[in-house]
Amino acid sequence: MSFVESEERIALRRAVAEFGAKYGQDYFTAKARAGEKTTELWEEAGKLGYLGVAVPEEYGGGGGGIGDLAAVCEELAAAGCPLLLMVVSPAICATVIARFGTDEQKSKWLPGFADGTLKMAFAITEPDAGSNSHRLRTNVRRDGDEWVLNGGKTYISGVDEVDAVLVVSILETGPVLVVVPTDAEGFTWQEIEMDLFMPEKQFTLFFDDVRLPSDAVVGSPDQGLQQVFAGLNPERIMGASMGTGSARLAIAKAVKYAQERKVWDTPIGAHQGLAHPLAKVHVEVELARLMTQKAAALYDSGRDREAGEAANMAKYAAGEAIAAAVDQAIQIHGGNGLSREFGLASMLASSRLSRIAPVSREMVLNFVAQNSLKLPRSY
Repeated sequence: MSFVESEERIALRRAVAEFGAKYGQDYFTAKARAGEKTTELWEEAGKLGYLGVAVPEEYGGGGGGIGDLAAVCEELAAAGCPLLLMVVSPAICATVIARFGTDEQKSKWLPGFADGTLKMAFAITEPDAGSNSHRLRTNVRRDGDEWVLNGGKTYISGVDEVDAVLVVSILETGPVLVVVPTDAEGFTWQEIEMDLFMPEKQFTLFFDDVRLPSDAVVGSPDQGLQQVFAGLNPERIMGASMGTGSARLAIAKAVKYAQERKVWDTPIGAHQGLAHPLAKVHVEVELARLMTQKAAALYDSGRDREAGEAANMAKYAAGEAIAAAVDQAIQIHGGNGLSREFGLASMLASSRLSRIAPVSREMVLNFVAQNSLKLPRSY
């Protein structure tokens, strides 16, 4: 067991950090303000192989694990470019298809994930279900050689910029995952107006007798529940990585300002009233990063149960750390922290997202209480 990343992982981080700096927060925020996509960044990251580091080599990927993909996600976020669709497309969708897809499905989808030419959204949340996946109502049924999908989803990211959506639906035997092309007849969506500051938009989806081919269901229909959990652990790991990367950016901004800003004769960073809170959030971020790496290592070694516990803990820790880091960075900047020039106010709303999605901190604590501490369920 080692707490030190491999030389290959460290080199990957260094290369991605250098690549991310070419674009940076100014590029990312300009795209968000203009309502545009970070297409150039995504496409170049795909060509360089960064988006496909966890795709098997036989399909054009790097053959690495979720830990490598999480490192890419973290370093891009630390450079000011937190790509939300990295959490969804190469992490959830590509992972599920690589683990459970048929040979034909792997050949069809994985090369596009590997080079970034394919984007796929993931849809599980429903308006009346929330965190209770047992109340999902979107259903799929057989009709000859086809599948027919009906229902709806909400708060689904990036549907306007993807090629297909991996939809969690219900069959008589339980959940199944179906791939729905965005141009499928009967599939429509409506944007949810958000005050979040990011290029990726949120949508409510509607499926009205959407007819899909026989190979639309990923792998075997009786593996749906396994597939869902296989996708959710990487989602939490990636969400934690994006959070800790953004937290690192906020801390770096705060440190630079605290070193340069003088009100009397010394930099304000010399005052313990600012230095200690900043040191505290740095500690919290590093602890969250460590748990995230542990979760990724467990997942990549095939220990799904242990990875589930660690991934939830990592997501919780990262959510708390990014919220605290951005808040403290703004406080250190004073009024400047809310100005556009310093790039912190735009991070404020998104820093709270990490405490809500992809699973709320309350549900994480429920999970830990019931599974780690063996306490009785309250619901």
